[in-house]
Amino acid sequence: MNFIKKFGFWIERQPSKLTNGGIGVIVTHGSVPINTLVGLYPGTVYKIGEPIFLQSIANSFVFRCADGTLIDGNDMGISKIIFRSCTFRDRIGPHLTSDMTWLTSYPVNPLNTGQYVNNHTQENPANVMYQEINLPLKEFPYKLRKFIPNVSYSSLEDSEYLRLVALVSIRNISHEEELYSSYFTMIE
Repeated sequence: MNFIKKFGFWIERQPSKLTNGGIGVIVTHGSVPINTLVGLYPGTVYKIGEPIFLQSIANSFVFRCADGTLIDGNDMGISKIIFRSCTFRDRIGPHLTSDMTWLTSYPVNPLNTGQYVNNHTQENPANVMYQEINLPLKEFPYKLRKFIPNVSYSSLEDSEYLRLVALVSIRNISHEEELYSSYFTMIE
């Protein structure tokens, strides 16, 4: 629980408070101040033109970035198989270059739950927004990559950066509150 001491909050995947909301993300300990990194949208990153047809069938976890880059955050089926395969392909010796634990019920990094944040409603306005980030791979220590929940579909050797999508709080979020985003807005 050092995370709670350092950041002041903990989030978890739990049943949504929305009717028919499925799984959501709840602040289970502490509270989240405004303008705080609350989560990351995990998954396989597909550049424009890379094949994602089979993975996208009936997949509500595909996030489209502003430039057309896609992130497949589905933690089941073919999406899970592809993520694991790309992660093992890109490892550096014994070091993994991404966090695969988001594919389980207990991610090592609690922030790696962004794909389960539900869309806001009139009664439950958005309290987080998306921020797209290009992580410069040459400058980011490879020993810390094991905490990043994204992997590139194409080889990392061909990439200068890895796309990440962060969820940032747009107001204070209280203990036991569910995270809600607007699926169609991003921080500029």
